[in-house]
Amino acid sequence: MKKLLLATTATALLAGAASAEEIKIGILLGFTGPIESITPAMADGAELAIAEVNASGALLGGSTVTGIRGDSTCVDAGAATATAERLITSDGVMGIVGGDCSGVTGAVLANVALPNGIVMVSPSATSPALSTAEDNGLFFRTAPSDARQGQVMADILGERGITEVAVTFTNNDYGKGLAESFQAAFEAAGGKVTISAAHEDGKADYSAEVGALASAGGQILVVAGYLDQGGAGIIRGSLDTGAFDTFMLPDGMVGAALEENFGAELNGSFGQHPGTDSDGAAAYTAAATAAGFDGTSAFSPESYDAAALIMLAMQAAGSSNPADYAAKLMDVANAPGEPIQPGELGKALELLAAGQDIDYVGASAVELIGPGESAGNYREIEFVDGMISTVKYR
Repeated sequence: MKKLLLATTATALLAGAASAEEIKIGILLGFTGPIESITPAMADGAELAIAEVNASGALLGGSTVTGIRGDSTCVDAGAATATAERLITSDGVMGIVGGDCSGVTGAVLANVALPNGIVMVSPSATSPALSTAEDNGLFFRTAPSDARQGQVMADILGERGITEVAVTFTNNDYGKGLAESFQAAFEAAGGKVTISAAHEDGKADYSAEVGALASAGGQILVVAGYLDQGGAGIIRGSLDTGAFDTFMLPDGMVGAALEENFGAELNGSFGQHPGTDSDGAAAYTAAATAAGFDGTSAFSPESYDAAALIMLAMQAAGSSNPADYAAKLMDVANAPGEPIQPGELGKALELLAAGQDIDYVGASAVELIGPGESAGNYREIEFVDGMISTVKYR
C-alpha cells in the first residue's frame, strides 16, 4: 500500500508540474459582527502567505493562488453557510481558511464542507465540541481548543491568588464551551465560580446582566465574550456601576478595540490568547509590519499558518484537489522534516517538490495533534497604562 501511495504521489507531482493553474482559496471570516475589529489582521495574515507562495513561483509547476474573502459574520450560521456555498460553487475555491467563530464554523463544516469535500483550516474556532465533530478528515485548526484555554485561565488565576470569580459568557458554542471548560478546571484547582451566566450579543443595555453578576460577587469578572459586542457592553456596564473593576479577558476579548474604547479603565485587567514567542512569531511580526498590518493581533499568526498549510499540503500531494491533499496536511505540519518558518514557504515548496519532508513550524509554532488541531501556546497579557502588554507565554 505504501508503494502504491508513493507512486500515486509521484504521478500527481508530475501532473502538477506539467500544467500550472489558478487556485482559489476562500478566506471565510467575520468581516462584520462581534469580532470585526480583529478580522482584518487575520485576513491580511492569510493573504501574506498567499503572496509569499505566489512570489516563489514554486507551487505545482508555477500555479498561482488567489484568496477570495467571504463574510461569516461570526454569529449568523445561515449567512456563513450561504457565503461558504458561494465560495465553493460560484468562486470555485479548493480550500477554506476559516471559519472563525465556533458556531458558524461547525455549521459550515456540516452543511457545506462535508457535502462538497472541501478542506477547512480554522485559525480561531476554539470550541471543544469541534474536536469530535464529524469531518471525514477535512477539518483542521491552528488555534488550540478551549479545553486547553480553560486550564490556562485557571492556572493564571491561581498564580495571581484569585480564588473566587463571576463568569459571563456569550450565548453560543464558543462562550458555552469556554465557560464550561474554565469552570471545570478552576473548581478542580479549588476555586469558586459564584455565577456563570450567559449574555446575548447586540443589546443596547446590559444593566440586568451586570446586576446579577454583581449580586453573586467575586474578586473579578471573567468575560468570555466578544470585544466588539456583548463582552464590551458587560465591561462598560460593570465599570459605570462599580460592579467590577478588574476583568479576565479570554481570546475573543483581546484586541486593539479594547485599548481604544477603555484605555486606562482596564488597567490591571488581564487575559490570554493563542500566541508564542518563537523565532517564527518574531519573523512573522516583522513581515506583517513590513506589509502594513499588526502581526501580533489575535489569530493573525494562526491565519497565516492556516493558509500556508493548505498550500503546502497541495504541494505534498501534487494536487490542488482537496480529495488528494487533505491527507497530507498533518504530514507537512509535523516532524520529521526540515523546520519551516514564516518567509520560507518557497523553500518548503521546493523541498516538497524534491520529495523531501518538511516540519512546518510557522508563525504560531504549529503542531497538529489528535483530530487535526493545534497543541497550543498562549500569550498572557495585562493592561498597563491603558495598553495591552505581554506578561509571558505559556
